[in-house]
Amino acid sequence: MIDRYTRPEMGAIWTDEAKFQTWLDVEIAVVEAQVELGTIPKEALVEIKKKAKFDVRRISEIELEVKHDVIAFLTNVNENVGDAGRYIHRGMTSSDVIDTALALTLLQAAKLLTVDLQRLHDAILLQVQKHKRTITIGRSHGIHGEPTTFGFKLAVWLEEVRRHQIRLQQAIEMISVGQFSGAVGTFSNITPDVEEATCKLLGLTAAPISTQIIQRDRHAQFVFTLALIGSSLDKFATEIRHLQRTDVLEAEEPFTAGQKGSSAMPHKRNPVASENISGLARVLRGNAMAALENIPLWHERDISHSSVERIILPDSTILLDYMLNRFAGVIENLVVYPDNMRRNMDVFGGVIYSQAVMLKLVEKGLQREEAYQIVQSNAMAAWNKNDGSSFHKNLLADERVTKLVTNDEIEACFSPETYLKNIDAVFTRLGV
Repeated sequence: MIDRYTRPEMGAIWTDEAKFQTWLDVEIAVVEAQVELGTIPKEALVEIKKKAKFDVRRISEIELEVKHDVIAFLTNVNENVGDAGRYIHRGMTSSDVIDTALALTLLQAAKLLTVDLQRLHDAILLQVQKHKRTITIGRSHGIHGEPTTFGFKLAVWLEEVRRHQIRLQQAIEMISVGQFSGAVGTFSNITPDVEEATCKLLGLTAAPISTQIIQRDRHAQFVFTLALIGSSLDKFATEIRHLQRTDVLEAEEPFTAGQKGSSAMPHKRNPVASENISGLARVLRGNAMAALENIPLWHERDISHSSVERIILPDSTILLDYMLNRFAGVIENLVVYPDNMRRNMDVFGGVIYSQAVMLKLVEKGLQREEAYQIVQSNAMAAWNKNDGSSFHKNLLADERVTKLVTNDEIEACFSPETYLKNIDAVFTRLGV
């Protein structure tokens, strides 16, 4: 899915050319470490660095015969290196190069995702600051609750993105390990010193212990983190989809010049980007499940995980790169309608202020249940008629209310600002 929302760098990370180059970098690093430890002559390293190269097409030709991608790769490299090639892959098993190279590839992808996530964070932060006191209605079960602000709503998203930034860094740490421990991981033909030295050269940490592979709970955590981020994008996008409904229209995606919403209905402005995000989040969650299935393998290793990872790792990183950039664009250009927010709040003559009225009646001496019944009956009278009836007017005409509460006190209950008296403290907590 390479298009204007996905940076070419992300797709380039997962090409065959990039994969084999990373394999070669790993193989050369092992030789270099062994030279440092005095087990391979320095001249061999010079020769390998000078001559080592590969050809993707040639590797494919060899693999058709040998049915083994690492052997095909090594065969092609040695065709170019000559005699010094006998020092390449010395004491290693295939998974040593594959898993360590995979860690390097995932780190490259994760760095791009880190930048993407920061872009989204900054876009949300600007909207939070802009709409800190833009009054809107808070909803529960999709039904009007009490006043809040649009900035407060988005501040919840901001903090969620910050948690994802922490999670992504934790996942990066978890997959930043390499291994060079040979068949079944016992260092039978290579030493832990080589592993330590090579990982240091590559900017990785040596896995404290491995079998013939790096254990897949690490990769599952990484993919699961991507799915978590995608699920939050789904959550944010779902909110925009609801707010863009014709009967709500409190916020909507940008609708650009020349854009068309429907082949049949020229008036349509559909939340297609947010729907796209919601749909793609399902793919990330599915990939996370596949990553979890990769954890239980037979004994010291099998390769049932390998075929899965060739799909879910490039797909998940490329997909989240796309989703983050597309949704950041939505937030950066989000259209907000404060007047519609206020209009929607006033439906049924201010029923959203029912709690304030109830608490005022309790303050005046009524039992809570009695106060609740009085307020609810007036609210339902406005709600059920749906003809412009007013909760506010109903209260002023109800002697059970007016004998206890003055008109000014009722008016004070209908002030949305009183509901926002403590939101500054929350914004201070967030540092915005």
